[in-house]
Amino acid sequence: MLDQLRAMGVFACVVEKSSFSGAARELGITTSAVSQQIRSLENEMEVKLLHRSTRKLNLTEAGQAFFHSCQEMLAAAERGKIRINELRDDLVGDLRIATTPELGANHVIPALSHWMQAHRGLDVHVEADNQYIDLIEGRIDIALRMSPKIEDHNLNVVPLALVEQVMVASPSYLNQSAPVSRPEDLNNHDLIPVNIMKNYQHFSFQNAALGETVNLEMKSRLSTNNVLVAKSLCLQGHGIARILY
Repeated sequence: MLDQLRAMGVFACVVEKSSFSGAARELGITTSAVSQQIRSLENEMEVKLLHRSTRKLNLTEAGQAFFHSCQEMLAAAERGKIRINELRDDLVGDLRIATTPELGANHVIPALSHWMQAHRGLDVHVEADNQYIDLIEGRIDIALRMSPKIEDHNLNVVPLALVEQVMVASPSYLNQSAPVSRPEDLNNHDLIPVNIMKNYQHFSFQNAALGETVNLEMKSRLSTNNVLVAKSLCLQGHGIARILY
């Protein structure tokens, strides 16, 4: 079938160029190869398509009807190419994104809003959860995760940004609590950790000038799996929170 379709394209080119040599130049093949394609078509269909002479080519009645069919085939192929190009330029299908509620609301949606509007053929599902989900089981295409290191070799990992951590507290809490002048002083304070962070009870501090490191393991009466809740507890004076910014 593919050979026949190729031969039909050659035949249409011969008719359009009104010569075997012109079609050969257009198609980048030899004149003898063009002639062979036409003979193969005529033999297969048991009909003569062209009246040949040394100076002119004329379509037979069957050749005229067949030429119209070849034109329709080529037009359909061209429409198919155009459609493929359209699909390449306009994304279609499903896109599933996994992220945290805070990242999704504050960064992902604002960043993708114009892009999603531009690609109306794309169905986007944002899985916003504070717990890591199985990307394969959840059919996730893109996951935004905050982690010191992703060790899953089945994933294609691309670092996007360096996220810093800061310790924060409300003025009301600091006014009624012991001062904090060194990391060890935190042992005397109420901490509000976000427990979805890996090793959330571990705190590591490094002196920028001396390079000395202090590691602390601290337990807390209060904890949450949500950054916004941690900020709220902190603002209400319930302790010191470690947040990302």
